[in-house]
Amino acid sequence: MQTKFELNAEVRVEQGKGASRRLRHAGTLPAILYGGQVEPTKLTLDHNKVQLALENERFYSSIIAINLSSGRQLALLRDVQRHPWKNQIVHLDLQRVFEDVEIKITVPLHFKGAESCPGVKTEGGMVSHLKNELEVTCLPKDLPEFIEVDLSAMRLNTALHLADVVFPAGVTSPDLAQGRNPSVVSVHGLRAAEAEAAAPAAEAAPAKGKAAAKPGAKPAADAKAAPAKAPAKK
Repeated sequence: MQTKFELNAEVRVEQGKGASRRLRHAGTLPAILYGGQVEPTKLTLDHNKVQLALENERFYSSIIAINLSSGRQLALLRDVQRHPWKNQIVHLDLQRVFEDVEIKITVPLHFKGAESCPGVKTEGGMVSHLKNELEVTCLPKDLPEFIEVDLSAMRLNTALHLADVVFPAGVTSPDLAQGRNPSVVSVHGLRAAEAEAAAPAAEAAPAKGKAAAKPGAKPAADAKAAPAKAPAKK
């Protein structure tokens, strides 16, 4: 089984918020490894190496090798907890992976052929990505980095559904297995609402040569107002 990422880890003995806080101050990161018929294992990872790995899209859908003093354990990233405002990872959840046990994971979609499809190139449409990732089920050895969706034959006002996606060998869709077939991507014309969106703004703009009245200002007196009546003769 191919692994593209490796993380060195140590088993964590200390527990609690105080211990986790000390780990973070020391540049390390608390994590937990769970799954299978084994008790969860609390780990310590190098914060900077994890942060660098998280910048790579593939890290989220790849088998990760966790190197421990007792040996190597394969895992999937299941959850990342980040600090609310600091550029800091707070905690990682990792799930054990076994070569003969199927996994369920979300894989990114990569779209190709959008600019050359007839619906865009000759019919003036635009592409809308309704999904950017899909949940799949497969053995670890069959896990793809991404799933490619070909748009090159799409026409205006058409859509590709989940059943139209070509899955790699050994990879299946839980949604399709349960009878769900949502739209993944569509090509449609520019909405009329988008063309009309500028109309109210144009009407609200002041006419050329006239200044807009300030809020709360009294209207100017009419220049053609009737003159005051002359006093009556005695």
